[in-house]
Amino acid sequence: MIDAASIAGARPPELTKSTIHAPAQPDEAAAGAILTIDLSAIRENYRRLKARLDGVACAGVVKADGYGLGAVEVAKALRKEDCDTFFVAHLWEGIVLRAGLGSEPTIFVLHGLLPGSEEEALDAALIPVINSSGQLAAWRKLAQRKGLTLLAAVQVDSGMSRLGMAPVEVEALAADPSRFDGIDVRLVMSHLACADEPERDANEAERLEFERLRKMLPPAPVSFANSSGIFLGKPYHHDLARPGAALYGINPTPGHKNPMLPVVTLEAKVIQTRQIDAGTGVGYGHTFHATGPLAMATIALGYGWHRRTSAAAFFDGVELPFIGRVSMDSIILDISALPDGRLKEGDLVELIGPSHPLDTVADVAGTIGYEVLTSLGHRFHRRYIGG
Repeated sequence: MIDAASIAGARPPELTKSTIHAPAQPDEAAAGAILTIDLSAIRENYRRLKARLDGVACAGVVKADGYGLGAVEVAKALRKEDCDTFFVAHLWEGIVLRAGLGSEPTIFVLHGLLPGSEEEALDAALIPVINSSGQLAAWRKLAQRKGLTLLAAVQVDSGMSRLGMAPVEVEALAADPSRFDGIDVRLVMSHLACADEPERDANEAERLEFERLRKMLPPAPVSFANSSGIFLGKPYHHDLARPGAALYGINPTPGHKNPMLPVVTLEAKVIQTRQIDAGTGVGYGHTFHATGPLAMATIALGYGWHRRTSAAAFFDGVELPFIGRVSMDSIILDISALPDGRLKEGDLVELIGPSHPLDTVADVAGTIGYEVLTSLGHRFHRRYIGG
Protein backbone atom coordinates (compact mmCIF):
# COMPACT_ATOMS: atom_id res chain seq x y z
CA MET A 1 0.00 0.00 0.00
CA ILE A 2 1.25 3.48 -0.84
CA ASP A 3 0.65 5.98 1.94
CA ALA A 4 1.53 9.61 2.48
CA ALA A 5 4.64 8.78 4.48
CA SER A 6 6.07 6.58 1.73
CA ILE A 7 5.43 9.27 -0.84
CA ALA A 8 7.14 11.87 1.35
CA GLY A 9 10.05 9.51 1.78
CA ALA A 10 10.56 9.46 -1.97
CA ARG A 11 11.31 13.19 -2.00
CA PRO A 12 14.98 14.04 -2.67
CA PRO A 13 16.57 14.76 0.73
CA GLU A 14 17.94 18.13 -0.40
CA LEU A 15 14.46 19.41 -1.35
CA THR A 16 12.92 21.59 1.32
CA LYS A 17 10.17 24.20 1.31
CA SER A 18 12.77 26.96 1.36
CA THR A 19 14.24 25.78 -1.95
CA ILE A 20 10.96 25.72 -3.89
CA HIS A 21 10.26 28.93 -5.77
CA ALA A 22 7.14 29.16 -7.94
CA PRO A 23 7.74 31.30 -11.05
CA ALA A 24 5.21 33.90 -12.13
CA GLN A 25 4.48 31.76 -15.19
CA PRO A 26 5.66 28.45 -16.63
CA ASP A 27 8.84 28.70 -18.68
CA GLU A 28 8.73 27.71 -22.32
CA ALA A 29 10.04 24.21 -21.70
CA ALA A 30 7.46 23.46 -18.99
CA ALA A 31 4.48 25.18 -20.64
CA GLY A 32 1.92 23.24 -22.63
CA ALA A 33 1.14 26.27 -24.81
CA ILE A 34 2.88 29.49 -25.83
CA LEU A 35 1.07 32.81 -26.24
CA THR A 36 3.18 35.27 -28.21
CA ILE A 37 2.16 38.92 -27.81
CA ASP A 38 3.59 41.40 -30.31
CA LEU A 39 3.89 44.69 -28.45
CA SER A 40 5.24 46.39 -31.58
CA ALA A 41 1.98 45.52 -33.33
CA ILE A 42 0.00 47.06 -30.46
CA ARG A 43 2.05 50.24 -30.83
CA GLU A 44 1.46 50.29 -34.57
CA ASN A 45 -2.28 49.79 -34.07
CA TYR A 46 -2.27 52.74 -31.69
CA ARG A 47 -0.49 54.86 -34.32
CA ARG A 48 -3.03 53.86 -36.96
CA LEU A 49 -5.92 54.83 -34.70
CA LYS A 50 -4.24 58.13 -33.82
CA ALA A 51 -3.85 58.91 -37.52
CA ARG A 52 -7.62 58.51 -38.01
CA LEU A 53 -8.29 60.85 -35.12
CA ASP A 54 -6.43 63.74 -36.78
CA GLY A 55 -5.10 65.36 -33.63
CA VAL A 56 -7.73 64.17 -31.14
CA ALA A 57 -6.21 62.61 -28.03
CA CYS A 58 -6.23 58.82 -27.77
CA ALA A 59 -6.30 56.75 -24.59
CA GLY A 60 -5.66 53.03 -24.17
CA VAL A 61 -8.27 50.68 -22.70
CA VAL A 62 -6.45 47.95 -20.77
CA LYS A 63 -9.33 46.45 -18.77
CA ALA A 64 -9.58 42.68 -18.25
CA ASP A 65 -5.78 42.57 -17.84
CA GLY A 66 -5.23 44.19 -21.22
CA TYR A 67 -7.86 41.96 -22.86
CA GLY A 68 -6.03 38.98 -21.42
CA LEU A 69 -2.60 40.01 -22.73
CA GLY A 70 -1.14 41.77 -19.70
CA ALA A 71 -2.32 45.27 -18.79
CA VAL A 72 0.98 46.52 -17.43
CA GLU A 73 3.02 45.21 -20.37
CA VAL A 74 0.56 46.65 -22.90
CA ALA A 75 0.38 50.00 -21.12
CA LYS A 76 4.17 50.27 -20.94
CA ALA A 77 4.35 49.71 -24.69
CA LEU A 78 1.70 52.38 -25.28
CA ARG A 79 3.60 54.79 -23.05
CA LYS A 80 6.37 54.66 -25.66
CA GLU A 81 3.81 56.14 -28.08
CA ASP A 82 3.17 58.95 -25.58
CA CYS A 83 -0.16 57.49 -24.49
CA ASP A 84 -0.74 59.01 -21.06
CA THR A 85 -4.37 58.06 -20.33
CA PHE A 86 -5.67 54.57 -19.58
CA PHE A 87 -9.02 53.02 -18.72
CA VAL A 88 -9.62 49.93 -16.59
CA ALA A 89 -12.91 48.40 -15.45
CA HIS A 90 -12.31 47.56 -11.79
CA LEU A 91 -10.62 49.48 -8.99
CA TRP A 92 -8.19 46.62 -8.34
CA GLU A 93 -7.09 46.72 -12.00
CA GLY A 94 -6.32 50.40 -11.54
CA ILE A 95 -4.29 49.78 -8.39
CA VAL A 96 -2.20 47.14 -10.19
CA LEU A 97 -1.72 49.42 -13.19
CA ARG A 98 -0.71 52.35 -11.01
CA ALA A 99 1.91 50.17 -9.30
CA GLY A 100 3.23 49.12 -12.70
CA LEU A 101 3.28 52.54 -14.37
CA GLY A 102 4.10 54.94 -11.56
CA SER A 103 2.47 58.26 -10.75
CA GLU A 104 2.47 60.03 -14.11
CA PRO A 105 -0.29 58.51 -16.30
CA THR A 106 -3.99 59.26 -15.80
CA ILE A 107 -6.00 56.14 -14.97
CA PHE A 108 -9.80 56.11 -15.12
CA VAL A 109 -11.87 53.35 -13.47
CA LEU A 110 -14.90 52.66 -15.67
CA HIS A 111 -17.02 50.99 -12.99
CA GLY A 112 -16.53 53.92 -10.69
CA LEU A 113 -16.77 53.43 -6.96
CA LEU A 114 -18.29 50.48 -5.21
CA PRO A 115 -19.47 51.41 -1.70
CA GLY A 116 -16.55 51.60 0.69
CA SER A 117 -13.86 51.74 -2.00
CA GLU A 118 -13.50 55.51 -2.17
CA GLU A 119 -10.38 55.75 0.02
CA GLU A 120 -8.59 53.09 -2.04
CA ALA A 121 -9.25 55.02 -5.24
CA LEU A 122 -7.88 58.19 -3.69
CA ASP A 123 -4.79 56.47 -2.29
CA ALA A 124 -3.90 55.11 -5.74
CA ALA A 125 -4.59 58.43 -7.48
CA LEU A 126 -7.26 56.83 -9.64
CA ILE A 127 -10.07 58.80 -11.26
CA PRO A 128 -13.47 57.15 -10.87
CA VAL A 129 -15.96 57.27 -13.71
CA ILE A 130 -19.08 58.33 -11.82
CA ASN A 131 -22.06 56.32 -13.08
CA SER A 132 -24.79 57.29 -10.62
CA SER A 133 -25.86 60.04 -8.28
CA GLY A 134 -25.03 57.67 -5.41
CA GLN A 135 -21.41 57.32 -6.54
CA LEU A 136 -21.22 61.09 -6.95
CA ALA A 137 -22.51 61.65 -3.41
CA ALA A 138 -19.98 59.21 -1.94
CA TRP A 139 -17.06 60.83 -3.78
CA ARG A 140 -18.23 64.29 -2.75
CA LYS A 141 -18.53 63.16 0.88
CA LEU A 142 -14.91 61.98 0.81
CA ALA A 143 -13.84 65.30 -0.71
CA GLN A 144 -15.53 67.17 2.14
CA ARG A 145 -14.05 64.91 4.80
CA LYS A 146 -10.53 65.26 3.37
CA GLY A 147 -10.84 68.96 2.58
CA LEU A 148 -9.81 68.21 -1.02
CA THR A 149 -11.09 68.75 -4.51
CA LEU A 150 -11.30 65.28 -6.06
CA LEU A 151 -11.06 64.44 -9.75
CA ALA A 152 -13.82 62.51 -11.51
CA ALA A 153 -15.25 61.57 -14.87
CA VAL A 154 -19.00 61.43 -15.35
CA GLN A 155 -20.61 58.85 -17.62
CA VAL A 156 -24.11 59.35 -18.96
CA ASP A 157 -26.30 56.71 -20.54
CA SER A 158 -27.00 57.99 -24.04
CA GLY A 159 -28.71 54.85 -25.27
CA MET A 160 -26.91 51.64 -24.34
CA SER A 161 -28.85 51.15 -21.08
CA ARG A 162 -25.85 49.48 -19.49
CA LEU A 163 -23.93 51.90 -17.31
CA GLY A 164 -23.94 55.62 -16.63
CA MET A 165 -26.35 58.22 -15.35
CA ALA A 166 -29.82 57.93 -16.79
CA PRO A 167 -31.24 61.10 -18.37
CA VAL A 168 -33.47 61.73 -15.37
CA GLU A 169 -30.40 61.71 -13.07
CA VAL A 170 -28.53 64.12 -15.34
CA GLU A 171 -31.50 66.46 -15.38
CA ALA A 172 -31.67 66.38 -11.57
CA LEU A 173 -27.96 67.24 -11.31
CA ALA A 174 -28.42 70.11 -13.75
CA ALA A 175 -31.09 71.50 -11.42
CA ASP A 176 -28.69 71.37 -8.43
CA PRO A 177 -25.09 72.18 -9.48
CA SER A 178 -24.02 72.21 -5.81
CA ARG A 179 -23.94 68.41 -5.96
CA PHE A 180 -20.61 68.82 -7.77
CA ASP A 181 -19.07 70.90 -4.98
CA GLY A 182 -15.62 69.53 -4.24
CA ILE A 183 -15.54 67.57 -7.52
CA ASP A 184 -13.37 68.56 -10.49
CA VAL A 185 -14.99 66.92 -13.53
CA ARG A 186 -12.15 66.06 -15.90
CA LEU A 187 -14.19 64.13 -18.47
CA VAL A 188 -17.79 63.62 -19.56
CA MET A 189 -18.33 60.39 -21.47
CA SER A 190 -20.75 57.83 -22.82
CA HIS A 191 -20.52 54.57 -24.73
CA LEU A 192 -21.81 53.63 -28.17
CA ALA A 193 -24.02 50.57 -28.39
CA CYS A 194 -23.87 49.96 -32.15
CA ALA A 195 -20.60 51.52 -33.34
CA ASP A 196 -19.55 48.32 -35.15
CA GLU A 197 -22.70 48.64 -37.31
CA PRO A 198 -22.19 52.05 -38.94
CA GLU A 199 -25.41 51.82 -40.94
CA ARG A 200 -27.55 51.76 -37.79
CA ASP A 201 -29.64 54.86 -37.07
CA ALA A 202 -28.98 54.19 -33.38
CA ASN A 203 -25.49 55.70 -33.69
CA GLU A 204 -26.70 59.15 -34.72
CA ALA A 205 -29.59 59.01 -32.25
CA GLU A 206 -27.17 58.22 -29.46
CA ARG A 207 -24.77 60.95 -30.53
CA LEU A 208 -27.54 63.55 -30.40
CA GLU A 209 -28.70 62.35 -26.99
CA PHE A 210 -25.14 62.48 -25.69
CA GLU A 211 -24.80 66.06 -26.93
CA ARG A 212 -28.00 66.97 -25.10
CA LEU A 213 -26.99 65.35 -21.83
CA ARG A 214 -23.40 66.50 -21.65
CA LYS A 215 -24.41 70.15 -21.97
CA MET A 216 -26.27 69.82 -18.65
CA LEU A 217 -23.07 68.84 -16.81
CA PRO A 218 -20.05 70.93 -15.76
CA PRO A 219 -17.90 71.91 -18.76
CA ALA A 220 -15.22 69.29 -19.36
CA PRO A 221 -13.46 67.42 -22.17
CA VAL A 222 -15.67 64.86 -23.89
CA SER A 223 -15.10 61.18 -24.74
CA PHE A 224 -17.48 59.11 -26.86
CA ALA A 225 -15.67 56.96 -29.43
CA ASN A 226 -14.57 53.41 -28.71
CA SER A 227 -12.57 51.39 -31.28
CA SER A 228 -15.38 51.15 -33.82
CA GLY A 229 -16.57 54.64 -32.95
CA ILE A 230 -13.30 56.05 -34.26
CA PHE A 231 -14.30 54.74 -37.71
CA LEU A 232 -17.69 56.51 -37.58
CA GLY A 233 -15.92 59.77 -38.30
CA LYS A 234 -15.17 63.17 -36.84
CA PRO A 235 -18.59 63.93 -35.26
CA TYR A 236 -17.95 61.03 -32.86
CA HIS A 237 -14.33 61.88 -31.98
CA HIS A 238 -14.72 64.84 -29.60
CA ASP A 239 -11.70 65.34 -27.28
CA LEU A 240 -10.59 61.82 -26.32
CA ALA A 241 -11.09 58.44 -27.99
CA ARG A 242 -10.98 55.20 -25.97
CA PRO A 243 -9.96 52.28 -28.21
CA GLY A 244 -9.63 48.85 -26.68
CA ALA A 245 -10.33 45.91 -29.01
CA ALA A 246 -8.64 47.45 -32.05
CA LEU A 247 -5.37 47.83 -30.15
CA TYR A 248 -5.26 44.05 -29.73
CA GLY A 249 -5.88 43.28 -33.40
CA ILE A 250 -9.64 42.71 -33.26
CA ASN A 251 -11.35 44.08 -36.37
CA PRO A 252 -13.20 47.32 -35.49
CA THR A 253 -14.93 47.28 -38.90
CA PRO A 254 -16.71 43.89 -39.16
CA GLY A 255 -17.50 42.91 -42.73
CA HIS A 256 -14.52 44.86 -44.05
CA LYS A 257 -10.80 44.16 -44.21
CA ASN A 258 -9.22 44.46 -40.78
CA PRO A 259 -7.26 47.75 -40.65
CA MET A 260 -5.35 46.54 -37.59
CA LEU A 261 -2.24 44.36 -37.33
CA PRO A 262 -2.56 40.94 -35.65
CA VAL A 263 -1.12 40.94 -32.15
CA VAL A 264 -1.29 37.39 -30.80
CA THR A 265 -0.14 33.94 -31.79
CA LEU A 266 -1.25 30.95 -29.71
CA GLU A 267 0.57 27.64 -30.14
CA ALA A 268 0.08 24.42 -28.20
CA LYS A 269 2.53 21.54 -27.78
CA VAL A 270 1.91 18.03 -29.00
CA ILE A 271 2.07 15.63 -26.06
CA GLN A 272 1.28 12.39 -27.91
CA THR A 273 0.69 11.00 -31.39
CA ARG A 274 -0.89 7.67 -32.24
CA GLN A 275 -2.70 5.62 -34.88
CA ILE A 276 -6.22 4.34 -34.29
CA ASP A 277 -8.34 1.84 -36.21
CA ALA A 278 -11.76 2.15 -37.80
CA GLY A 279 -14.56 2.23 -35.25
CA THR A 280 -12.41 3.55 -32.41
CA GLY A 281 -14.20 6.11 -30.21
CA VAL A 282 -12.43 9.36 -29.40
CA GLY A 283 -12.80 11.66 -26.39
CA TYR A 284 -15.50 12.06 -23.77
CA GLY A 285 -18.79 10.47 -24.76
CA HIS A 286 -17.22 8.96 -27.89
CA THR A 287 -18.84 11.72 -29.91
CA PHE A 288 -16.40 10.87 -32.72
CA HIS A 289 -15.68 7.44 -34.19
CA ALA A 290 -12.97 6.83 -36.75
CA THR A 291 -14.39 5.66 -40.09
CA GLY A 292 -11.02 4.20 -41.08
CA PRO A 293 -7.40 4.11 -39.92
CA LEU A 294 -6.58 7.53 -38.49
CA ALA A 295 -3.48 9.38 -37.33
CA MET A 296 -4.13 11.65 -34.38
CA ALA A 297 -2.31 13.89 -31.95
CA THR A 298 -3.17 15.19 -28.50
CA ILE A 299 -2.17 18.76 -27.66
CA ALA A 300 -1.72 20.39 -24.25
CA LEU A 301 -4.57 22.89 -24.41
CA GLY A 302 -8.12 22.50 -23.18
CA TYR A 303 -10.70 24.63 -21.40
CA GLY A 304 -10.00 28.28 -22.01
CA TRP A 305 -10.40 27.28 -25.63
CA HIS A 306 -14.08 27.27 -26.52
CA ARG A 307 -15.45 23.79 -25.87
CA ARG A 308 -18.40 24.24 -28.20
CA THR A 309 -16.33 25.06 -31.26
CA SER A 310 -15.65 22.55 -34.04
CA ALA A 311 -12.36 24.20 -34.91
CA ALA A 312 -8.90 23.18 -36.04
CA ALA A 313 -5.22 23.71 -35.42
CA PHE A 314 -2.62 24.27 -38.11
CA PHE A 315 0.88 22.94 -38.73
CA ASP A 316 2.98 24.14 -41.66
CA GLY A 317 -0.23 25.70 -42.97
CA VAL A 318 -2.03 22.34 -42.97
CA GLU A 319 -5.42 22.25 -41.24
CA LEU A 320 -5.72 19.66 -38.47
CA PRO A 321 -9.38 19.32 -37.39
CA PHE A 322 -10.41 18.80 -33.79
CA ILE A 323 -11.99 15.40 -33.18
CA GLY A 324 -14.04 14.50 -30.16
CA ARG A 325 -14.76 16.92 -27.35
CA VAL A 326 -12.37 19.49 -25.93
CA SER A 327 -11.17 18.25 -22.51
CA MET A 328 -10.02 20.32 -19.56
CA ASP A 329 -6.34 20.05 -20.47
CA SER A 330 -6.22 18.51 -23.94
CA ILE A 331 -7.60 18.53 -27.47
CA ILE A 332 -7.33 15.70 -29.99
CA LEU A 333 -6.45 16.46 -33.61
CA ASP A 334 -6.81 14.50 -36.82
CA ILE A 335 -3.31 14.71 -38.34
CA SER A 336 -3.94 12.36 -41.27
CA ALA A 337 -3.22 15.19 -43.74
CA LEU A 338 0.43 15.26 -42.65
CA PRO A 339 3.13 12.82 -43.79
CA ASP A 340 3.79 10.00 -41.36
CA GLY A 341 6.12 11.13 -38.59
CA ARG A 342 5.99 14.80 -39.61
CA LEU A 343 4.40 15.90 -36.32
CA LYS A 344 6.24 14.83 -33.15
CA GLU A 345 5.92 15.22 -29.40
CA GLY A 346 6.97 18.73 -28.38
CA ASP A 347 6.11 20.30 -31.74
CA LEU A 348 3.92 23.40 -31.69
CA VAL A 349 0.64 23.66 -33.57
CA GLU A 350 -1.04 26.99 -34.25
CA LEU A 351 -4.43 27.84 -32.73
CA ILE A 352 -4.32 31.59 -33.41
CA GLY A 353 -1.93 33.06 -35.92
CA PRO A 354 -1.25 33.60 -39.62
CA SER A 355 -3.17 30.46 -40.68
CA HIS A 356 -6.03 31.03 -38.23
CA PRO A 357 -6.61 34.74 -37.43
CA LEU A 358 -8.27 35.76 -34.17
CA ASP A 359 -11.49 36.98 -35.74
CA THR A 360 -11.80 33.73 -37.73
CA VAL A 361 -11.36 31.74 -34.52
CA ALA A 362 -14.12 33.79 -32.92
CA ASP A 363 -16.48 33.33 -35.88
CA VAL A 364 -16.03 29.56 -35.83
CA ALA A 365 -16.69 29.52 -32.08
CA GLY A 366 -19.81 31.63 -32.47
CA THR A 367 -18.36 34.40 -30.31
CA ILE A 368 -16.23 37.53 -30.62
CA GLY A 369 -12.50 38.16 -30.41
CA TYR A 370 -12.87 39.89 -27.03
CA GLU A 371 -14.15 36.68 -25.44
CA VAL A 372 -11.51 34.49 -27.08
CA LEU A 373 -8.66 36.63 -25.71
CA THR A 374 -10.03 37.14 -22.22
CA SER A 375 -10.85 33.43 -21.86
CA LEU A 376 -7.31 32.22 -22.48
CA GLY A 377 -6.13 32.54 -18.89
CA HIS A 378 -2.63 32.13 -17.49
CA ARG A 379 -1.80 28.45 -17.83
CA PHE A 380 0.68 28.90 -20.64
CA HIS A 381 3.91 30.79 -21.20
CA ARG A 382 3.56 34.38 -22.40
CA ARG A 383 6.27 35.47 -24.79
CA TYR A 384 6.45 39.24 -25.37
CA ILE A 385 8.18 40.42 -28.52
CA GLY A 386 8.85 43.93 -29.83
CA GLY A 387 7.61 46.86 -27.87
